[in-house]
Amino acid sequence: MKKFSLVIFDMDGLMFDTEKLSLHAWEKAGKELGYNIDENIIAGARGLNSQDTVPYFQKYFGKSFPYSAVRKIHSAYFEEYIQKHGIPVKKGLYELIDFLETESIPKAVATSTAREKALRCLELGGVKDRFDLIVCGDEVARGKPEPDIFLKAAEKLKCPPENCIVLEDSENGLRAALKAGMLPICVPDLAKPSEEIRRLIFKEFNSLYEVRDFLESELNSSFGIKEEWA
Repeated sequence: MKKFSLVIFDMDGLMFDTEKLSLHAWEKAGKELGYNIDENIIAGARGLNSQDTVPYFQKYFGKSFPYSAVRKIHSAYFEEYIQKHGIPVKKGLYELIDFLETESIPKAVATSTAREKALRCLELGGVKDRFDLIVCGDEVARGKPEPDIFLKAAEKLKCPPENCIVLEDSENGLRAALKAGMLPICVPDLAKPSEEIRRLIFKEFNSLYEVRDFLESELNSSFGIKEEWA
């Protein structure tokens, strides 16, 4: 019997190597408009939806921060890059999806990115039609680190939260998975999780290849994932 019944994927930084690109885009946009948007500021924004990103930046730069103008430059830079080079896919993504399909395990995307951009990235990555459900940041009232987006995915696919595995790279995403009562697996991207997060999450792996190998071993095990974590 399967020990888990749904795997939920984050997108940026987890499936696609887009966080470095986004970092450069924010830095470039900030510089053009006279703001020093550095790596430390961007690190705290990872996993936030656009609605929550506005007050986040205002906390650093004040209420007059021209978020829409900065975001427009950021988006133009991002779009120009992926038009020229395609979307950079993380190693092991296709193999993990293949494995889950072979085992008939449902899979969903739960990304803070707005739907139009998310679907474009998933299409470019060749995986848009390989997920049972895609939930985006502009489709929930509260973004990560609140659990809404993960709970919505579980509800729509009729899976109890405790039987869901969440694959995330950001601390905001991992906190959201914990609040949802799901099993958070971290695959770090630009930053390693803090020691606090490491103590709370279920597992940490270096790549999606390692995630696939772990899930395969769990399916062949007589012990449940939940029992091991508990």
